Amino acid sequence: MKHDVHDTSSAATRPRAEDKSASPKSDADKQEMMKKVQAAGTPGQGHKALEHFVGNWKAEVKCWMEPGGAPNLSQATAKASWTMNGRFLQEDFQGEMMGKPFHGRTILGYDNTKQTFNSVWVDDMHTSMFTTEGRGDNGNKVITLEGRSTCPATGRKDIPMKVVLRVISPDKHTFEMFDGSKGENARTMEITYTRQ
Repeated sequence: MKHDVHDTSSAATRPRAEDKSASPKSDADKQEMMKKVQAAGTPGQGHKALEHFVGNWKAEVKCWMEPGGAPNLSQATAKASWTMNGRFLQEDFQGEMMGKPFHGRTILGYDNTKQTFNSVWVDDMHTSMFTTEGRGDNGNKVITLEGRSTCPATGRKDIPMKVVLRVISPDKHTFEMFDGSKGENARTMEITYTRQ
């Protein structure tokens, strides 16, 4: 079998000398990249907005099975503190659900790169995580987060949910949850936090 000495079939797999992506980054480029990484990883204004939530709280919880119905009322407590050197806020929540003790945990943060607030919720009654992302308004006194959840009772998946955090005063804030599948303002939960 004859081979052509000008065969270029494997040329695509070899880096060419003029291919800049194959050349190493200069020290100046690396230093500039590290500055950007450090800036993105440094807590800033978005994190200052979360400072209000730090502390010990008593909570009044209202849950609605159906929009417009009578809410189920319960009492709870929460403790929120900074973690990861001030990059994330961790809230530990103690209450009751369906007449049983209930523990949940939220990690709330601000992504400097995307310029969005983000949260993850887990608890001791579910195996799913509820993740949300959104933005702040009114000087970050109102933070609106959106995500999708599941309902183990009905088997529904990817339910569009909205969470609204409102700072009412230095010692009070609310947490509201809305089920988007039941309408834009179909509130399913409201928690009023009062500082202890």
